[in-house]
Amino acid sequence: MTIPDTPERKSMSKPAMSADFSKELAEIALSMQSERTGHTPKAVTVVASEETVVLTLHEALTPAEKILARTEDGATKVEQYHRALFAVSCDELRKEIQRLTGRRVREAAVVVEPATGAIVHAFTSGTMVQIFQLEPHGVVTHVSAGTPAEDGSSK
Repeated sequence: MTIPDTPERKSMSKPAMSADFSKELAEIALSMQSERTGHTPKAVTVVASEETVVLTLHEALTPAEKILARTEDGATKVEQYHRALFAVSCDELRKEIQRLTGRRVREAAVVVEPATGAIVHAFTSGTMVQIFQLEPHGVVTHVSAGTPAEDGSSK
């Protein structure tokens, strides 16, 4: 099947943001997270398109948060804390994205993955964002009846 080359399709194939944009935004996010929590994430990944900017802060949880996140209740508290932190600090990051892109951010969301320590910030322009975080290389998850087993074995 051949997809016609429409103006919309051509604009989708162009890189939306430059490497400079990604680098500067990653540095800003890293600095802001360090300033707010006293812990510097290991790395920041920025993925940007015409409509969406997604920042992933890798290993962003403090050692104490990682210990707390080992239990279901603790993981819930860590997630709630980072959602609250995002809610009160999101405006500053929105302003930086607007400054760098010249476009207003219409929506923002945060996802915290306590098991890996990743924090994902998504900034969209009215689109639905689905984020799929892959497990590290070399990790095998066995699935039985659609549910991964806690210990890596099938349930």
